[in-house]
Amino acid sequence: MNNITLKKLADELNMSPSTVSRALRDSHEISQETKDRVKALADKLDFQPNPHASSLRKNKSRTIAVVIPEIQNNFFSQVMNGVEEVARQKGYHVLIYLTHEDHKREEDILHLLRSGRVEGVMISVSNTTKNFEHIEACQKADLPLLFFDRVCENMEVPCVTTDDASAAFKATEHLIKSGCKNIVFLSMADSLSISCGRKTGYLKALSKYGFANKEKVIECGPDDETNRRKIQQVLQSEDRPDGIFAAVEKFAVNTYEVCRELDIKVPQHLKVISFSNLSAAALFNPPLSTIVQPAYDIGKESAAILFKIIDKKKLLSSEKRIVIPSHLVIRESTTSKQYAKPPVLFKQ
Repeated sequence: MNNITLKKLADELNMSPSTVSRALRDSHEISQETKDRVKALADKLDFQPNPHASSLRKNKSRTIAVVIPEIQNNFFSQVMNGVEEVARQKGYHVLIYLTHEDHKREEDILHLLRSGRVEGVMISVSNTTKNFEHIEACQKADLPLLFFDRVCENMEVPCVTTDDASAAFKATEHLIKSGCKNIVFLSMADSLSISCGRKTGYLKALSKYGFANKEKVIECGPDDETNRRKIQQVLQSEDRPDGIFAAVEKFAVNTYEVCRELDIKVPQHLKVISFSNLSAAALFNPPLSTIVQPAYDIGKESAAILFKIIDKKKLLSSEKRIVIPSHLVIRESTTSKQYAKPPVLFKQ
């Protein structure tokens, strides 16, 4: 695939993209010498202008895209509500693309969006994304871009996130203060920025309270059956945990299912806490303690920043990386009740 963009051609010639563009269109504003230089390098690098993209960007599609890994997670639903509100005020449409946690699908979606279909892209990367060349290609194509929630730390792209490490520390600290001495962290893929942040907070809390040698991280994923099997194994082990911290609500649901199957009582035998924006968390049996992310605000802030980029307005330093705090909601799944003697589940 030819990855030569107008911007790359301009960089090679030490010219502005607009000058190169006008030279390729044989504009009378550009000298013949400059036109010859531009066309010679364009031929050498096999640069192919995209007339469809140029047309769309000239006429403005008044559409932005939001690329998300899933829609089941209530967090992303609330983010979309925030995005839609800002987009509606700006007179824009919003296209939603689901990657289903599939890197190849994410790559294909961004390749499609580079054609000029939209004026800007918000993306939360999938948990299978380990390289970011497809996102870098959007950046090189001058497509306005913004990360939210799941980001690439190594790219200079504006992002809107929450305080994952700090919130995870508070959640783990709460479990410890509720009597837990053996806490398991159910993590997402290590490649994800939010996984690293939440794991860091978990480990920092264990270290602070003298449990540095007791860390146990189990990587879970999109498949419920696989997750339940991993959770069942840890709950039937000799070194059975007395607390579980789930990185996302899906893993907390899996934990409740296994506890019911194994007749493990929450919170008497096992305390459970999770990152979750699920309003039904209060209806769990028992109600689930949660770290609630500011999803709606993340959506609003992300859209507002993206529109500033689209309008070519200069971002303040504080707008290039926005962190909105999460908050802890304590419910019965972690209340400090007297421990009942748990059933013996591990094999002798």
